[in-house]
Amino acid sequence: MLFSRKPIALPDRATALPGRDTAIPTATTHFVTGRDLSTPAENGLREIVFALGCFWGAERVFWETEGVFVTQVGYAGGYTPNPTYEEACSGQTGHTEVVRVVYDPAEISLDALLKLFWESHDPTQGMRQGNDIGTQYRSAIYVSDAADLEAVQASKAAYQIALAAAGRGDITTEIKPLDAFYAAEDYHQQYLAKNPGGYCGIGGTGVSCPMPGAHALD
Repeated sequence: MLFSRKPIALPDRATALPGRDTAIPTATTHFVTGRDLSTPAENGLREIVFALGCFWGAERVFWETEGVFVTQVGYAGGYTPNPTYEEACSGQTGHTEVVRVVYDPAEISLDALLKLFWESHDPTQGMRQGNDIGTQYRSAIYVSDAADLEAVQASKAAYQIALAAAGRGDITTEIKPLDAFYAAEDYHQQYLAKNPGGYCGIGGTGVSCPMPGAHALD
């Protein structure tokens, strides 16, 4: 992860790696909470998928947040089905490193999660995040329904105003419906809980995102 430099141009569907028909082996339970990693967004739970750089540090941001039921790292936004980590890092899958966040909206709002997302990284950097360079480190939000998409776009507009006022550039975050989420390998799941001294790479701009109605996150 550290100081990784990869291609900064996305492939198209025709040139992306073919991948495979079956899912790669991964963990089944959350290392921190013991919950089922494949918990669906049912029985009142909701789901959203975030990309904000290296998924090791990104996942910890969300599993430490009250109201988040389970987190799981993986790959999304590209073309290659069931990619491996090495394939995603090659820049030839179109995927970015993501965190699947299943949360309880009775305990934390979508606005609060979006505020946390925007403030935990620099969404103006394009195909990189800090020293991590490559398409797999691009900022992204993948949603499951039209209402969430509208909320995400509104939060982006609000944060863009705040960033511009602070002299920052344009937000480059990719925002679109989720096509597919592919879970990453076992050793990537909750990596920083298993390796407390491991590389994180997560850092924000220091600019607050003005999200009305966001819950306290501590």
